[in-house]
Amino acid sequence: MSSILTNDGATTALATLRNINSQIATTQNQISTGKRVADSTDNAAVWSISKTMRADIEGFRNVSSSLALGQSTMAVARQGAETITELLTDIKGKIVAAQEGNVDRDKIQTNIAALREQIDGIVSSAAFNGQNLLQNRGTDAGSGQISVLASIDRTNDGVDSSDLSFRRRDLGTSTSAIAATGGTFDATAATGTLDTTQEATLDLSGLDVTAGAAFSLSIFGTDANDSSFPQADYRTNALADQTQTEMAASDISYVARDGDTAGDVARALKAEWDNYAAKNKLDKDVFDVRASGQSLVVSSNVTTAGDSIIANVSSLTADAGNTIGGGLEALTEINVTTSDGANTALVQIEGLLSYSIDTAAAFGSDQGRIDTQSTFVGKLTDVLKSGLGQLEDADMEDTSARLQALQVQQQLAVQALSIANSAPQQLLSLFR
Repeated sequence: MSSILTNDGATTALATLRNINSQIATTQNQISTGKRVADSTDNAAVWSISKTMRADIEGFRNVSSSLALGQSTMAVARQGAETITELLTDIKGKIVAAQEGNVDRDKIQTNIAALREQIDGIVSSAAFNGQNLLQNRGTDAGSGQISVLASIDRTNDGVDSSDLSFRRRDLGTSTSAIAATGGTFDATAATGTLDTTQEATLDLSGLDVTAGAAFSLSIFGTDANDSSFPQADYRTNALADQTQTEMAASDISYVARDGDTAGDVARALKAEWDNYAAKNKLDKDVFDVRASGQSLVVSSNVTTAGDSIIANVSSLTADAGNTIGGGLEALTEINVTTSDGANTALVQIEGLLSYSIDTAAAFGSDQGRIDTQSTFVGKLTDVLKSGLGQLEDADMEDTSARLQALQVQQQLAVQALSIANSAPQQLLSLFR
């Protein structure tokens, strides 16, 4: 049926043209913005995901900045520790030179003192952005470590952040001190006796190792006729159990730093024993100490049922007001002006060098961890950006081809509309 009031063909052609024009507008917008999903009206689900991903990418940019700051801070500490190691090597060379009897030991001692001051200067200046990892004498819990923002982790419950934690280490030469009164003192926090059993293990795992807590190793030998060893030489206190006053004056002591463990205490007391034995020319065949995990192992090759040595580890809580010393505290005790002092200094410098080398190596390992995490975060950010592009970005080749096809369809739709609009004119021929 034909009608002059309703033109179904024109209506259909007009709807087709409108649809094509809408697609052309959308395609032109994608070309101009470069985005397939520019706002939530384009695709609400994809837009929501992309916005979340953009927030994560921005978060990882901040993580990268935090890691870069951590890298710089650790690099300064590592370089400082390596430089201090080189200076300690120089000091060792001078100590070796002082072993000769025909040298000016006073001048050598002056040179050693100058190098010690230089080490203190490096420790004081090895800071980056206010963080100095070569100093660790704070008594507050947590002051012995720094945290670097390492990642943001999205879960079903939201977003969490994760950190990399690193220990501060101390290469200063400041002197420690143990309070003669106050606090809670335990003369036998760990104990062992050498007699016919010529080896004993002092388990330190139960110690409360907090910043400012003090520990000392005492020995009390019994050999009335000095048949196995000179009794007086192997007594660090008047009685078997050390008093707090004797602990305060002890040469084999250590004040813990924040972050220390029982293993750190064991190694520190072992180093102090080595210095003490060298200074007092003690025979390690009579009594010796080694660190093993969280324990001190004491041994003797000469003790018997009657000639024995008691070894105790004493402890004193931090609230006594103890003073934490520097990691290279023994450097202030080195004195090569005498032959005996030069011999003792050779043992002392070996322990200090070992500590400094371990510290520099630890900082190098820590910096490697930050470098690895930084590389990972960079790659993860790149992957997120690529995924975001696949969600949002328009395929320009496909969009360009689609625009050309739509333009052809537009022309055909216009012609179809023109034909549909001219159809009623054909009805005029029926009235002629």
